[in-house]
Amino acid sequence: MVKRQRKKYEALLWSIALPGFGQFINKKHFKGFILMVAEVLINVMSNFNLAIMLSFNWRIQETIEIIDFQWLMFYPCLYMYGLWDAYRDENRGNLGPYSYVPLACCAYTVTVGLMYSTTFEIFGILFGPVFLPILSLIPGLIVGNLIRVFLTKRAEEKGLVTE
Repeated sequence: MVKRQRKKYEALLWSIALPGFGQFINKKHFKGFILMVAEVLINVMSNFNLAIMLSFNWRIQETIEIIDFQWLMFYPCLYMYGLWDAYRDENRGNLGPYSYVPLACCAYTVTVGLMYSTTFEIFGILFGPVFLPILSLIPGLIVGNLIRVFLTKRAEEKGLVTE
């Protein structure tokens, strides 16, 4: 039982490290390869690693100047899909009918955070294209989970879903 509990999150945690790793853990090699290639392509073409380094050194204006937003806009959806897919596969699809909603909402809010990252300030601080999208995860998770709970309860009331 303990081994199963530990393995339950292993694919998810590896997917946080790099999209595609969780799929390899779940023996979905083709899907893992596609996600890894897409992640590396987007990462390289958008200068994302350099942007992360500059952001962590609080050089936000330089981050904004070097980032290629046209490429980076693909990253949130790829990343959130990789997380959800790895976790779903490891749990053999037993997550409920609306398990995708929180991460889909996160993909949306992180993308919106990225779009406003060059102008939106919080308390006079410009967080830039790395930190503002990360902070945008919070409302995505909150709203996504609220929507998931609402949809699940509504489906249960109509007799479409049983726990």
